[in-house]
Amino acid sequence: MKIAMMTNNYKPFVAGVPISIERLVDSLRRQGHQVVVFAPSYDGQKEEDGVIRYRSLLRDVAGGFSVPDSFDPVIERSFREGEFDLIHVHHPMMIGNMARYLSGKYQIPLVFTYHTRYEQYLHYVKLSAVRGIMPAYIRHFTKACDVVIAPTPQMKRYLQAYGVSSEIKVLPTGIGKESFEPDRKKAQEIRKNIMHGRTFLFCSVSRLAKEKNIDFLIRSMKIRKEICGGDFKLLLIGEGPYRRRLEELTEKLGLTEEIVFAGKIPNDEIKDYCCASDMFLFASQSETQGIVLLEAMAAGTPVLAVKATGTEDVVINGINGYMTDVSEKEFAEKLMDILEKKEPDILMKGAIDTARHYDVDEIGKGASAIYMDAVKIRKEKIGMKYFHRKNKRDMVYSQ
Repeated sequence: MKIAMMTNNYKPFVAGVPISIERLVDSLRRQGHQVVVFAPSYDGQKEEDGVIRYRSLLRDVAGGFSVPDSFDPVIERSFREGEFDLIHVHHPMMIGNMARYLSGKYQIPLVFTYHTRYEQYLHYVKLSAVRGIMPAYIRHFTKACDVVIAPTPQMKRYLQAYGVSSEIKVLPTGIGKESFEPDRKKAQEIRKNIMHGRTFLFCSVSRLAKEKNIDFLIRSMKIRKEICGGDFKLLLIGEGPYRRRLEELTEKLGLTEEIVFAGKIPNDEIKDYCCASDMFLFASQSETQGIVLLEAMAAGTPVLAVKATGTEDVVINGINGYMTDVSEKEFAEKLMDILEKKEPDILMKGAIDTARHYDVDEIGKGASAIYMDAVKIRKEKIGMKYFHRKNKRDMVYSQ
């Protein structure tokens, strides 16, 4: 099968969606599928086979994001010349609109993965009218899709409650074998270089943005310090538009010795930082799956997270980590309880076992099956349209 994989963001931009797409593409290609990625242009991008770059209206905004020009003629020209069997789009807006147009014009099956809880990102939008139409927009967009993919069962229920009427399949992002193989020697060096006599090392990986709720983690660490003293280091991995505000909050709360802003770390090295840590901390409520949670677990690092859609499908209390309500006090106290009982060693096996259920090649096989379902659904739709047109002609003729 020849697949057009369409996205608003891709490498070198570092985020969950580009990582998810890259892993899926690699898995599908190993199965023998032809996959072409349609992605926006970035400064410093590397040209590679199987990736068609279209124009960006703006580059390097909001921590490296590009604003794509989904009307770039190269998209339709390349699509028409490529003779694709199916479109898999990863965003409902911008490139999503182009994917819907191409699907309708060329009668190609359209699959859409709902990666992002867009209502959690509306603080970037100043117009209240846009906020109000988002649910209706998602319902409208998905009507054109043959299959909608939800990363977790909870997200499927969420989309159904949203009013999405198209076929919904569950398919999480996969974990590669390399995620289970951290460099333990390097992990020891990381820990040694950061700790400076502290007892515990925690880490978190995310874009430094408002919706990631990192200020919650910082305030929780303030509570821990007040009770236990500065016996820890918290390593914040990632960049983003909120970094300066978070640094100011860290300074205001007197945590500059305890919290380290590590900036961007190559994705293939993050497992080593997780392996070096006693616990992985996560407070985001905007995730549809929380792939970083699984990456941490694959490295053998248990998770303490805030209860949220997506997270609840991954974290199992007492097995691979724990979840708390959105309470900084509860979060800090639970962390203290876990460490006091020396649970990280107990939770490590459960964390690794959980991650093993997300083998990337098995996920790729699941995607192939979904694509075949989408082809079947599209054929049925085309047949129904023909049937209705034929009936209408017969009715007019008989009159």
